[in-house]
Amino acid sequence: MKKQFNRMKQLANQTVGRQVPKSVCSLRIERRMELVRVVSHNTHKRMVSCLQGHIGADAEKRHKKLPLTALSQAMVEGGNQLGEDSLIGKMMEVCGEAENRLASELMQHELQIEKDVLDPLSQLAEVDIPNILKQRKQLAKLVLDYDSARARWLQATKSIISGTNTQALTAKADLLKEEVDEAMNKVELCKDQLAADMYSFFSKEGDYAHYFITLLEAQADYHRKSLTVLESVLPTIQAQQGIIHTHTLNFLTASCANKKVLSSAYVSYFCFS
Repeated sequence: MKKQFNRMKQLANQTVGRQVPKSVCSLRIERRMELVRVVSHNTHKRMVSCLQGHIGADAEKRHKKLPLTALSQAMVEGGNQLGEDSLIGKMMEVCGEAENRLASELMQHELQIEKDVLDPLSQLAEVDIPNILKQRKQLAKLVLDYDSARARWLQATKSIISGTNTQALTAKADLLKEEVDEAMNKVELCKDQLAADMYSFFSKEGDYAHYFITLLEAQADYHRKSLTVLESVLPTIQAQQGIIHTHTLNFLTASCANKKVLSSAYVSYFCFS
């Protein structure tokens, strides 16, 4: 682990190079990190567009805004309007309740996706990588500050040799030397932090890749739970449909026999088909 960290520190050194062009390895790493950022950002954007609920909303608000919830409400309301004596009305009510359960499963699924996939991807693309790239620019600036301070100090030391007021020139050189040391400390601190962040980024690449495995696992779990809801409700719906259908046929048969309003062909169609 220490060897890997030292390698990251060496790469951090190569990112600045004190007015020397960046190394090929350094440029490759920077481009790779930027590519990861762009890909993660685009994937996050597309994934959000696949959600039916409003991202960031709490569970109750998300559930209310789902299209499945609206469908459920419409079906239940329609069933109530038609009444339990209506085969269509009864089926709409029962199926509407099933749709509401499916909406609940979808809401839980999207909350999980947001927490386990979308938020980490956003953190990676919008915070972690930009911070590392920002530190690289900050390190380059600190190195330039160091070079400038060192140049002033070297000039001051040369002035001591050729100057007449040696004591004043020496005092000035000492102050400039303190500035050089302070600038160097800032460079080293930033360099160590950059190396640590780069090491953390590359060591977590497997974790970043696992986000997409988590997505598929969550989708599989959601579809299993949705299928369970459907399989649990379908036998009940089919049984009720048979009972209501039988009741309806008996009702029509009785009506046909008592009132003798319909023609024999019409009665045969409704009563025996």
